[in-house]
Amino acid sequence: MKIVSVVYSLGVLLTASILTNCTVQQDLGKGEKTIDTIRIEGASSGLALQIEFQKGPAHNHPTFAIWLEDKDENYLRTLFVTKSIATGIYGHGPIQKEVWDKKPGPQQRPATLPYWLHKRSDALNLPLLPDSTHPVLDGYSGATPKNDFVIKTGTPKALPSKIRVLMEINQPWDWNEYWTNVLHDDADYRTSCQPSLVYAVSIDLDKPEKEYFVNPIGHGHFAGKDGLLYTDLRSMTTALKIIDHVSIKLINPEEK
Repeated sequence: MKIVSVVYSLGVLLTASILTNCTVQQDLGKGEKTIDTIRIEGASSGLALQIEFQKGPAHNHPTFAIWLEDKDENYLRTLFVTKSIATGIYGHGPIQKEVWDKKPGPQQRPATLPYWLHKRSDALNLPLLPDSTHPVLDGYSGATPKNDFVIKTGTPKALPSKIRVLMEINQPWDWNEYWTNVLHDDADYRTSCQPSLVYAVSIDLDKPEKEYFVNPIGHGHFAGKDGLLYTDLRSMTTALKIIDHVSIKLINPEEK
């Protein structure tokens, strides 16, 4: 198996938003699968987590966030979020309403990850949408990996015994027979199409298991107008195929 290891060295806790100082080490192998390893050094000396993301057949540069909650669904901390939404700078900036430039530029896209955006905003008393002057600082961000990837990171020392790991993911312009481009006359909806999907798993740290798998629990608002979780997934098609699976392992700190 071909492994690409991307090591991010961060000397402070919860203060660096854009991942820097990265080195790439490649293990070559023709025709073999490539896995990116995102190693967030110094994230915490608390619980060590290994999160493995395997792409599905519909994967095409999605935006996503991974975060922690307590058992009562209270936001604790963002573990990783893709750079575009963390900074408000997207690959194609606006020229005018719903007309995009070929160059990167600032955008406001509340429909991208509304469940995470509202959770974080409400918990930290922050504006709903990060931008270049107010980027995400309570977690780490980086470009969407092109390959399957593993995130090796830590958590805060003081965690409740029962936690939840959540992931929200969205891929723009993925229309289907239900979520058509005329279903809602809303510009924010048209940047998302099929709404964001939310995955979750509960972990009891007093009775840890060898491995956990997140499962879909609902979707966000189609235009990002609220932070509610909508549990009817019957209209979702290719959105459910962005990922094949996401697994989580609790590992010894020295194995990070």
